[in-house]
Amino acid sequence: MSKPFVFEKPAGMRDTLPAFYQKNEDIKNIIKKEMESWGYQFIQTPTLEYHETVGEASAILDQQLFKLLDMEGKTLVLRPDMTAPIARVVSSSMKNVAYPLRLAYSSPVFRAQQREGGRPAEFEQVGIELIGEGTSSAEAEALALMTEVIKKSGINSFTVAVGHIGFVQELLADILGNDSRVAELLRYLNEKNYVGYTSHVKELPLSSIDTQRLLKILDLRGGIEVLDEASALTPNNKGQQALEELKTLYKLLQDYDAAQNIVFDFTLFSHMSYYTGIVFEGYAAGIGAPIASGGRYDDLLSRFDRKAPAIGFAIRMDYFIEALGSKNDTIKKQCILFTPERRKEALQLAKSKRSEGGNVVMQDLSGVRNVDEFSKRFDEIHYLIGRQQGEDL
Repeated sequence: MSKPFVFEKPAGMRDTLPAFYQKNEDIKNIIKKEMESWGYQFIQTPTLEYHETVGEASAILDQQLFKLLDMEGKTLVLRPDMTAPIARVVSSSMKNVAYPLRLAYSSPVFRAQQREGGRPAEFEQVGIELIGEGTSSAEAEALALMTEVIKKSGINSFTVAVGHIGFVQELLADILGNDSRVAELLRYLNEKNYVGYTSHVKELPLSSIDTQRLLKILDLRGGIEVLDEASALTPNNKGQQALEELKTLYKLLQDYDAAQNIVFDFTLFSHMSYYTGIVFEGYAAGIGAPIASGGRYDDLLSRFDRKAPAIGFAIRMDYFIEALGSKNDTIKKQCILFTPERRKEALQLAKSKRSEGGNVVMQDLSGVRNVDEFSKRFDEIHYLIGRQQGEDL
């Protein structure tokens, strides 16, 4: 194994340079303020968790976990998501706090990637978990909050796709009656491999009617009318119940004035295996991956011995900032270039401008090799050079 170059980083890890860091912090503060205004309280969990608890509950593939051993030989993982750690906290440190709980987080997560994959192995998520409420009201609140966060951050062109894992599973089970066959088709949906899905369905020993029912799933995308099309595909009571939940959800989102960006998509199926009901993803123009995603997970808390229904979502900050483009670059930077004999004057000027809310750099002129290039970094330059007029030589 060759020794890494001195400037080389582990695969999937990135440096965050000042411009991106500042924009990320500014947008994150907008998001956090909005979440707090809806009554969500922020918490933090350890970067390291036990593999046998959070690692196994996280629904992230085992090969994507960063693992290491502690001094006692126990396997630890860098947290791969925030939902499982929060479930652990709710079931331990907060076990005596009554439901429902509204919790929020802003944390990096870690998922190992193949070297040739080119995807980040560390990225930041800002999200919420509404734990202990299994109503449509909770689902509407989560979706409306996510929509509001996107709007207030400055992303105007976006869509929120909503699906229902329970409906799709019930329809596939009704037609196939075989768990392994269902799992195979769900894998194609999860990978968004619709060509593979179509080819696989056509190879199955099914009647032409059932084949068309399975293929019709790929067309179930659109407005509220899609729910009626979906209803015609299944006589299954659980499937029909799932559709009624979506109709109720849509009405509630109308009350929030948050329905205009909603589309229903029954091909939506998350790789997060703990989701049990509605799932949703937010997409912005020009970005090929979701900037936000979430769903209902009613069984995860039982793994930590405090069963409760729950729903949540996470904003993926790197994609979110990419969707914003060059917008929100509003911080004006000033520089005071001074020579040593005017240092005190420069200090007073900097203090005055900072008290007015300015962002001010003080720079001794002797420490700058190329003044013209250095000055390009700033919106405004104040020169305090040489002795002031009228001073004795």
